[in-house]
This record gives sequence, structure tokens and C-alpha cells, in this order.
Amino acid sequence: MTQTTPSGAAMDRRIERPHAKRRRMIARSAIGIAVVAAAILLWWLMPGANALSVDAAAIRTGVVVRAPFRDFVPLRAEVAPLRTVFVTAISGGQVAELAAADGAMVAAGTPLARLSNPTLALDVASRSAEIVGQLSAISGQRLSVQNTREGGARDLAEARNALSKAQTLLGQKQVLFDKGIIARAAIDPVREDVAYQQARVATLQRGASEAAVTLADQSSGIAATARQLRESLAMVRASLSALVIRAPVAGRLTAFTLQPGQMLKGGDPVGQIDSEGQWKLTADVDQFYLGRVRTGLGATADLDGRSYPMTVLKVLPQVTAGRFRVELAFRGSAPLGLNRGQTLDVRLVLGADRPAIVAPSGGWLDAGGTTAFVLDGDAKAVRRAIVTARRNPDQVEIISGLAPGERIVTTALSPYSAFQTLFLK
Repeated sequence: MTQTTPSGAAMDRRIERPHAKRRRMIARSAIGIAVVAAAILLWWLMPGANALSVDAAAIRTGVVVRAPFRDFVPLRAEVAPLRTVFVTAISGGQVAELAAADGAMVAAGTPLARLSNPTLALDVASRSAEIVGQLSAISGQRLSVQNTREGGARDLAEARNALSKAQTLLGQKQVLFDKGIIARAAIDPVREDVAYQQARVATLQRGASEAAVTLADQSSGIAATARQLRESLAMVRASLSALVIRAPVAGRLTAFTLQPGQMLKGGDPVGQIDSEGQWKLTADVDQFYLGRVRTGLGATADLDGRSYPMTVLKVLPQVTAGRFRVELAFRGSAPLGLNRGQTLDVRLVLGADRPAIVAPSGGWLDAGGTTAFVLDGDAKAVRRAIVTARRNPDQVEIISGLAPGERIVTTALSPYSAFQTLFLK
């Protein structure tokens, strides 16, 4: 068997240098560390289930500070008459004539319109005649009582006169009898007549006393009945005069839209009279302030660069569409030139300024002001529970949850209500 000797090329082997091997190991380790670090950073920056990445340019922020809290509420108020009196038709009928126009100034008692109602006129005439007849009968009753009173007085006077004559005659007869000129038979009839007349006078006096009481009661009843009949007659005739609609008070007539020939029923509204030159303001306030607004609170109204002091006149607590209504009155004279329906800017003062921890007002309060996103560095904002109190258009008072110097997201939180963390990119 022939043995072949290896060639020199087959016996050549590459020998690694030690320092090159170390460099490759270091490079591999660096790459591995970089991959791990990148993975950790990616995991850290990747939003979780309760996190969201948002564009930093779409987010507005503000700083929590310690400053005086200005406790007021801005309102847009509308001018309204201080007093309004409604005009209604007392009796029904057809509009026959208009005596005033809508928007006119009227005095109390001024005729506004005249109605026509033939049926009512006929009824008034009939009832008036009936009442007048009853009053005539009452007059007859009064005359009868008077005659009875005078008859009793006349009978008593005649009885007293007869007694006086009998007593005079008895005195004369008694002198003659004492002298023996006449006999007893001549004086006894005179004595009997005096006794009779005395009994008659006593009886008439008792009857007159009893009759006086009865006649007084009758007179009172007759007088009361006559008074009621006269009042009824006045009311009946007044129902006819009610066909003329008059202004109950002085002021400006508004909402007066009657037309000739229009039919009205009793109680139908025909217009209203507003107090001229005396105004109030009405405004709607957010229900958040319902527990703090009360009558007597101060306010200021701005008009033509001037401020006018006002006070809360009335609070209407019924909440409609999240708002309730207040009425404000001017302290002193109202500004000149106001018109019904004109709007004014009003600042309703709820309390004095005092130091507090405050944050900027903004859309983030739309969610109720119970949470806020607080910036943690420049790239992350974390939701935090807070407690708020008073508010105005620029500030909200912070009771707990935030400290001065912290920065919060003031953009509306509703798009992020399901997240606890925001990553700003």
C-alpha cells in the first residue's frame, strides 16, 4: 500500500489573535445589552390597558397656585319691568271700540276698550227693576213701623191726658165732698175713672216698651235688607260698567292685541301694564350655585362703562336644563334708557376674596372636577382624585389632591375618561 504524504497546503491552520477575539465578544455583549435596553424602553413607553398616547400639541395645561380666590359668578341678565299687572276682561262680550294702543302710556282708570253685550244689558235692566221694586216694598215696611211707633205714642199721650183731666176733676169733687156740699155718690164715679185711667196709662207704657224693642229689631232688619239690596243694585249696574275695560294701574300698556269684533269671555287676558322707569334683571344661574345664592346677595351690572350696584331680589329654585333663575333689583335709581329685553353683564358676588389653592378653570371641570391629570415630567400625565369647591370663570378652589406648583391638564377630560395615564408625544 502506497502511503501518501500530506501536502503543505493541507497542513496549514489559521491561528486567531487573542485581542481580536476579545473585541468580538465585547461587540456581541454590547449589542445584546442595547437590545435588552431598547426592549425595556419600548415596554415602558408603550401605553398599557389604562394608558393612552396623545399629541402634546393638543393638550393645554395650567399651574396650581396659591392666590386670592375671587368668589363671583358672571351672568347674562335680561331687563324686565319691576312690576307687571295683567289686564283681564271682567265680563264677556264683543269688542266694539278700542280706546288705547299697544305700547301707550296709560293712567290708572284709563279706558282701554269697550265691549258690547246686549244680553247682559237686558239682564241688568231686568234685575235692576226687580231690586228697585224690593226697595220700594222695604220703604213701605219702614213706613209701617214708623206709623206703629207713632200710633202707640199717640195712644199713650191721650191716656195720660185723660188721666190728668180725671185727677183734676177728682180734686175738685173732693173739696166739695169734704165741705159736705155733694154726696158720696157724686165723687165715687170720678174716683173709679181716675183708677181706670191710671191702669190704662200703665198698660200703654208697658206695651210701648215691648213694642219699642220689637220695632227696633224690625227697623234693623229692614235697614240691613235695604243695604243689601242697594249693594246688589250697585253690583248689577257695575257688571254693565265692566264692559268698559280700564287700566288697573298707571304704566306702559303691552301685549294689547285686541281687534274690533273680537269675542271675549270673562277672565280672558287682554294685555298687561309694566311699571315704567322701574326695572329689574332676570338671569339664569348654573345649578352648581343653588345652595349658595340667596336673597340679599350683592351684584354689579355693567352698562356703558359704568357699574351699577344691585341686590338679589328673588331666587326661583326650580331647576330647568341644569339652571335656576334669579331676579335682581337696582340699589337706588335704575340707569336711564333701559328697554325691556335688553341684556346686561352682571357679576353676582358670592363672598369676599380670600387666599386659597386655586387651579385654572377649563374644560377639565366638565367631568365634575373630581379628578385631574397631573403632569409627571414632560411626557406623562397621571390621573389623580381631587376635591374642588368654589368656582368662577377663571379659577376653581382646590380643597385636596393638588399642591401649589403642580401642572395639570386643563383640556376637557371626556375623551380620556377611560384612562389613568396619558403619554405625551
